Amino acid sequence: MKTLKFIGWRLLAGVGVLWGAATLTFLVVHFTPGDPAEAVVGGEGAAPTPEVLAQVRAEYGLDRPWYEQYAAHLWRIAHGDFGTSYRLHTPVTRAIGEQAAATVELAVAAAVTGLLLAIAVALATAGRRRWRGLASAAELVAASTPTFWLGIVLLTVFSFGLGLFPSTGGQGPASLVLPALCLALPIAGVLGHVLREALEEVLDEPFIVSARARGLGDTAVRLRHALRHALTPLITMTGFWLGALLGGAVVTETLFTRQGIGRLLVSAVNAKDLPLVLGVVLLSALVYVLVNLLVDLLYLVIDPRLKETA
Repeated sequence: MKTLKFIGWRLLAGVGVLWGAATLTFLVVHFTPGDPAEAVVGGEGAAPTPEVLAQVRAEYGLDRPWYEQYAAHLWRIAHGDFGTSYRLHTPVTRAIGEQAAATVELAVAAAVTGLLLAIAVALATAGRRRWRGLASAAELVAASTPTFWLGIVLLTVFSFGLGLFPSTGGQGPASLVLPALCLALPIAGVLGHVLREALEEVLDEPFIVSARARGLGDTAVRLRHALRHALTPLITMTGFWLGALLGGAVVTETLFTRQGIGRLLVSAVNAKDLPLVLGVVLLSALVYVLVNLLVDLLYLVIDPRLKETA
């Protein structure tokens, strides 16, 4: 019963997060300069007449006070209707669905690469002073480097300089390497540091000393005993991890000219395409809420004592 109550409160908090995300997005997009009616008629290049713009504003309700538009958007979204994109003239759900596969592909590739790098570096350097400092410095640089700058460096070295990978597009595995590395390296920097700290604590535990006393080699001790007990902090970092992937996808897809939800969001913001912006932001917030709920439930499974305090 306590677990169900805990889930209920978390879901209620998730609804609050979605409402906050929708409200903040509406206010930012609505009060920034630009005319969404121009996006409906084809942008500034279409050179619409004032009469046409006035007709479009009346048809889409853009001439109504902001609070009426805000209430109309919330009411529509609450009923599962995300509306039609001003710029693309297609339902928002269809526009997002057509781009989702490319972003999921990039996010999965980056997540797997980042996780494997973090585990490999942490296992190799935990408790070894000779390599620990070097690994910590590299992780600090990777975690603090802006994604766009890292992407430019990767493009300059491996695409324009060595010609190993294509600089743009999303066709074939080769085009996925640099964007995935661009997203994965900052994640690997953070996760590697957290995992090594956890490993070093576990390596001092009595059961590790006992395993070594039984003649188990250092590599086997780290892989079979220490790693499993040190993985819990990675679950804690899942929320940060997901946020980094979603935020980085916007920059990475734009920099590498890849299709995806991030690039779709950038073009929607530039056109003040409010229904599409709201759809992408709410989808990102929903995924974030669900992943954090899953993380909390995993904690209850890992440590049943938490059920008493949930």
